[in-house]
Amino acid sequence: MAQQPRLYNIRPHIYVERQEIRKNLEATKDLLFKLARQKRGFKSGRKDFDSYLDYSYMLENAEKKPRFTSPSMIDLRSEYAFDDKKALSRRSSDSLSREQWLERKLQIAQKMFNGPKPPPAWSPSLDDLKLRQRSKDDLIDQRLRPQRLPLPSSLPPEDEGKVKSLLKQSGVIAKFAREQVLDKDLVRLMPGSWLNDEIINYYGALILGRSDESKENGDNGIINGVANARKGKVLNVHYFTTFFWQKLTREGYEKGRLAKWTKKVDLFSKDIVLIPVNHNNTHWTAAAINFRQKRMESYDSMDLDRSAVFKVLRGYLDAEHRNKKGIPFDFTGWEDYILKDTPQQENGYDCGVFTCQFLESLSRGEETFNFSQDDIPYLRRRMIWEIGHSTLRTDP
Repeated sequence: MAQQPRLYNIRPHIYVERQEIRKNLEATKDLLFKLARQKRGFKSGRKDFDSYLDYSYMLENAEKKPRFTSPSMIDLRSEYAFDDKKALSRRSSDSLSREQWLERKLQIAQKMFNGPKPPPAWSPSLDDLKLRQRSKDDLIDQRLRPQRLPLPSSLPPEDEGKVKSLLKQSGVIAKFAREQVLDKDLVRLMPGSWLNDEIINYYGALILGRSDESKENGDNGIINGVANARKGKVLNVHYFTTFFWQKLTREGYEKGRLAKWTKKVDLFSKDIVLIPVNHNNTHWTAAAINFRQKRMESYDSMDLDRSAVFKVLRGYLDAEHRNKKGIPFDFTGWEDYILKDTPQQENGYDCGVFTCQFLESLSRGEETFNFSQDDIPYLRRRMIWEIGHSTLRTDP
């Protein structure tokens, strides 16, 4: 006799349990979304918030167990995206792990927003006093600068037409220095897509090119968004491509032969060294070695723990100094720096755009960032124009 297919809806003890799990997941997401909008000022919709949760879940799992080895950033959301139909076909323990993760996030959020504020430090250390003084100096510097104008919502009509034209082209779209962008790369700047190595490295090459040109012409450039058209300083920067971090973390300074990367560059004469960081091929962040401020810096649009980044940066700088100068690097007065109000993404795919904009702002000596999640659609169109014309715009 032919075997009859099993129907889960006639087994209440399993079917009802799984329905309850799915209901609990949605209820937890609803609460998290409500807290995010009320307490964090989250402006994006529920669909973007769900992608943000899926992305956070993916990043935490990727940190514990790297799964991807491709040298190029690809769209991996489907690997971790939560699908109700797929979840019902898995074991209940698989779904519970997602439910427990969401419950833990909810508990942390509620504790953070409802708990008492920690008491102020009674006796600050010398380092604390130095940081406070530096913060005051930075605040004074920001007040002395002209107020930056908000970013526009769109490009001028003529430039928007050029962007549309660029997106219709095929083959090689642009070449600059040793980098090039193809049509398949450029479309990654359309909404909802992750950026790959080619886009980020091309943008980094434009940043480096502007810095070199500024030195040659004796022109300090213009800070984007500054009122009264006051000129600001374009820093003397060095940019490492996305493959530098992979070499450094996978092979190390000696085995990766990273001394050759700076054979014609005196890294210690630069104002700042800019480094795009690919974390387990799942997330982009920006790192910097800031010689002007004596800081190791990390800028993350997901605000995750990046203490490992600082450790790697310090190890590299010491190894580079020993190789080029013959002595250990003196870290006296140096600090690990994370900007308190670093702009945060509200979805699971804009990290690459945030990273490019962090690097571009840092190359102009900016201490804060003049953009947020609301500005990303405009910045994606702007980056298409900039790549297509191989130049960085000087208007807001």
